[in-house]
Formats: sequence, structure tokens, C-alpha cells
Amino acid sequence: MTKLKFILILFLAYFAQRVAMAKDFTVCSPNGRVEAVVSASDKLTLKVCLDGKTLACAQDISLVVDNGRKVPQNGKARKTAAKKLSEKIDAPFYRQASFDFAARTITLSLGDGFALEVLACDEGVAYRFTTSRKGETVIVDENASFAFTKNDRAWLAYSTNDKAPFAMAFQNTYHQTAIDTAQSLPAFLPATVDCGNAKVTILESDLVSYPGMFVQADGGKLRALFAPYPKTMKRYPWRSMTYVGETEKYIAKSQGQRTYPWRIIAVAENDCDMPVNNMVYALARPSRVGDCSWIKPGKVAWDWWNDWNLKGVDFKAGINYETYIYYIDFAASHGLEYVILDEGWYDSKSGDMMRPIDDIRLPELISYARTKGVGIVLWTVFNVLDENLEQICSHYAGMGVKGLKVDFMDRDDQTAVEMVERIADATARHHLLLDLHGIYKPVGLNRTYPNILNYEAVFGMEEARWTDMSQHDMPLYDVTFPYIRMMSGQVDFTPGAMRNGTRKDWRAIYEKPVSMGTRCHQAACYVVQDSPFTMLADSPTSYEADETYTRFIAALPVVFDETRIVDGEIGKYIVTARRKGNDWYVAGQTNWDARDIALKLEFLTEGKTYKATLMADGVNADHDAEDYKISDLVVDNGRVADIRMAQGGGFLMKISPL
Repeated sequence: MTKLKFILILFLAYFAQRVAMAKDFTVCSPNGRVEAVVSASDKLTLKVCLDGKTLACAQDISLVVDNGRKVPQNGKARKTAAKKLSEKIDAPFYRQASFDFAARTITLSLGDGFALEVLACDEGVAYRFTTSRKGETVIVDENASFAFTKNDRAWLAYSTNDKAPFAMAFQNTYHQTAIDTAQSLPAFLPATVDCGNAKVTILESDLVSYPGMFVQADGGKLRALFAPYPKTMKRYPWRSMTYVGETEKYIAKSQGQRTYPWRIIAVAENDCDMPVNNMVYALARPSRVGDCSWIKPGKVAWDWWNDWNLKGVDFKAGINYETYIYYIDFAASHGLEYVILDEGWYDSKSGDMMRPIDDIRLPELISYARTKGVGIVLWTVFNVLDENLEQICSHYAGMGVKGLKVDFMDRDDQTAVEMVERIADATARHHLLLDLHGIYKPVGLNRTYPNILNYEAVFGMEEARWTDMSQHDMPLYDVTFPYIRMMSGQVDFTPGAMRNGTRKDWRAIYEKPVSMGTRCHQAACYVVQDSPFTMLADSPTSYEADETYTRFIAALPVVFDETRIVDGEIGKYIVTARRKGNDWYVAGQTNWDARDIALKLEFLTEGKTYKATLMADGVNADHDAEDYKISDLVVDNGRVADIRMAQGGGFLMKISPL
């Protein structure tokens, strides 16, 4: 045998071995259009296909465990199970009362007690690791590198902390960029990529005892990365807030038998399908609360954004009893369910929630609010609450407090995620609702604990007090984040500004903040945004100066039976229709481009006639952002309503059967 023949035989033998080892495992969505193809060769990869065409590929899916061992080793996998899922999911306080969820899954054994579960549904693909080992498992790292067939347009929200990128409030506008030229900075999820024939969004669900995922542009791909496990904690004197000092050389540790978070690759051919994608909620653990009848969503009179400013009163406005009595009376007279006492009701430097300041006379305030049918919600810091959790919950629930606004987590490492769940569980047991601020994006915990009525994790109205318009275009963001951030869940954007600015005259003013865009743009937030616990952020006396507008927005529901996105394009505009009983609520927003839309009312019941009350930008709203007009129309499902939105404008419509 010649040397050349011998080399050829060796090559063919090696190639045959690799072909034999390389296996594809496929799972299709119920409608047959979305497909997940897992290839097991040297490395584990997962292709996401739509109608047979590849959109994205998650490469080198693996865990690094214990002393650097990689799972799976050499990409080995074998199929052990296949299932079909079909269920109706009741969804209290979600964007719809219930929805049907169907999917197909396969499970691949990876050896040594590890497995990979892969799911395909009509809305996208997901995968997660599972383990059936005994004892503790240390996860040194989790690998995944997301590649896309077309990646010239991506929307990434970068960390705002260059020195410590995992320590920040998860609030930034989106950078529209090609992945090839994107900044190599950690970006928090969700992250969206335009793949040409569809948009792909990376999300996660069922995040339990594990750090949240970030992505970072790397060689034309998005590489997953995670906050390390904290080793030591330090404390800021201001607010008594803890932060990570030193970190371990691993990201997570937990008991061996468990499921890990779902990695979701959502698929949407039409932008209008993005805000109503249900995968994050559907893949989370079911409710652990049981009877939810005590949980009351609602609207909130909020103090902090308007800086406790009241006009024409005969007392010194501020963090005191008289000011909050005014807020309570305003809430009661306008049908608002809650008043929040934000930072200042206790000395935040002390870190002692059990000692409210004398000026607010808290027990009297709560008693007075009760007589008015208004609930009191108290602000605090995550670790301050967690350090004395049971005593605080028991004490304030017993006093009649209805909920807690918990703030300044500013991280999503494993211990932070565990703290959030501890707080959710304790508050649920004590019948306290939660509004979570300074926190990572929703990951389905609001399904497990429905008392979590809202999350921040958004570049919301508070930013208008100090932001730079040249860096952060809020009307643009307002018609971008519903397509991306709202895929993960509800959002506490804190709308309701009564001082509104055009692009030309807007300024950042801390004490008397001004919104970018029109007053109708603000009104539209109450329907466009999923927000079952939502603020009226401005001052009661500012609202009382325009009772017509105020009573319109104050009467809006905050939970709905059905939600549809009837028109829109990411970064340009959005039109949302929501049904509550027999009534429909429709709202639209645009970026800084004025826009005429032809609103088709085909979602209305055929054969019925309706009265529509329309609040729209006034004819002069391009120059005076506070200009608006209210008009009444008679409509049916064959009607097309022509509506003009001014620059940075919007509209709001209530439609009721006659």
C-alpha cells in the first residue's frame, strides 16, 4: 500500500466516523413553520428555521461545570423523549385574561446527569439545560454564541456602567446597529435582530437561582455572558444599599437536580406580533399564590416624579402628612386605587423601614386612606426589605399597607435573583402587592407570583428629569421598546406628564419635569403599554387644572381581556387595541415624525354600532405639545378612522357599543 493510499484511507475512516457521530435532532412547531434543529458533532448547535430557511443559530451550547469540565463533551447527545404540549393558560393581570399555548419538545441526554430540552412553538424556539445529579453543582460558565443569517439591523440596550457592567439599573435606550460594527459592550436582554424575512429576539424565562443573561457583540455574533457569583458585599451609606464587592470564579451554584432558565429565540414575521409574544409568560412556573382575589391592580397617584409640588395650598408641600392627605383626596375623587409614598417616608440612610418619619404620621395616613377607599404603597430598597423581611411584611400588612415598591436592586447575579423570589414569596403570603424598580427585565416570575404587578427595567419617564435628548430620544424609544422590552412582560414606565415639550422646546428640568412629545403621546401610554399597576406621575394640582383630560385617563382600565397590535413598525409608530368586556380602548404613538394613519376598526363586532370618543393631537400640537382635541364619532367594524398624530404625538380612543 502506498503512503498516499494509506493517508486517504485514514481520512475516509475519520470522515466516516465524524459523519456517524454528527446527528441532527429536529422539533417543529404545531403549525409546522418554525423549526429547531439541534446538531451534535464537536459542539452542540441549534438552528432556528422559518419555513425551512435558517434565521439564527445558537452555537457551542454548553455548560462549564465544577473544575472546568464541559457539558456536553465532544457534542455528544442522544434523544430520550418527545412531547406535545397544549394548554389554556389563565393569566391574571397579564395583557390578556387567558391564552392557548401549544408546543412540541424533545429531550436530549448529554451524559453525566445533564440533558437539554428543546421546544418549538408558533412564536419561536427555546432550550434549557436540566440536571438529575445529586449534591451541589457549580456552574463556572454557560456558553452560547448567537449567529444570524442577516444582522445589519439589531437593537441592543447596553449596560450603562462601563467599569462594572453587571451593576446598573437596566435602563437604557436601544442602539440600532449592525452586529458586525456593534460596540463590544454587555447588553441586557431582550435583544432583537432583523434577519430579513423575520425578526428574532433573544429572551429568557423561568430564571430561578441563576444569573440573568447578557449578550455582547463578538465577531459578528452575540455571545452570552453572565454576572459572576458574589463573594463579598459592600454597602453604600446612602440608602443603606448593598452592592457586590468581590466575585467568585463561577456564575452559579445549586443542587444537582433542577431545571435551568429557558433561552428563548422568538420569531416574528410582522412587527405587530412582537409585543404580544407570550413565550416568557408561558414558559415560567405556574402560580404558587393560589387565590388571587386579594390582588387589586390599579392606577396610582405618585409623588416623586412631580417632586411633591402642589399649587394653591395653604401648607408647605413636601414629605408630610398634609401633602399626602391631598394626594389621597385626589386619588379618591378620581377613582385611583393607590397612593405611593416614595423615598423619604423613612430615613433611607438608616436603612430602618420600621421607623417612619414623624412628619407623615403613617398610622393616621393609612387609616384616612382606608376611609377614602385608597390603598397605601410604601417604597423601599431591596436589601433593606430582605434583611428584615418577615417582620416588615407582617408589621405593615397588619397596619393596612397594600403593597411595596421595591427599588435599587441594580444587578441580576444569582443571589440577587434569589432575593427577588424571597421577597415575592413573603409579600404574597402577607397579601402585599409588588412594584419592582431598579431591576432586571421580567422573566416570568409574575406568573409564579401574580402579586408582582409591575417591573421597571425601562427607560421611563423619570429619565426626563435629567436626560440629554441628543443621546436619548424618548419618542423614538417609546415606539421601540413595546416591540422588544414588552415581549418579556409588563412595564412601569410611569407616564402622565402634564408639561409636554416639542422637539424644539423640550428641556430637562428636575423639579418640574417635561415630557418629550405631546400630551396625547402621554395619554396613549396607558393603552400601548402593558401596565396593571400604573402611575399618574404628575402633581394632583397639575391634573386638576385640566379635569377633562385627567378624568379621561383616570377612567381607563389597567387590565384587559384581549390585546391586539393593529398597526405599527418598530421605531416608527404603534397602534394598540385592547378589549375590556364590550368596550375597546385604542391608542397610538409616533416618533418625531408626524403621521397620518387610517385606523381600520375591523376588530369590532360585525353588525353593531359603537360610540367612539377620540382624544387626538390638536391642530397646533407641532408647536404647542399640550394642544389636544376630544371628539365623538359613531363607528362600526367597517369604518376607517383617519387620525393625524403630530410630531412626537399620539391618540387615545374609547369605543363602546350603543
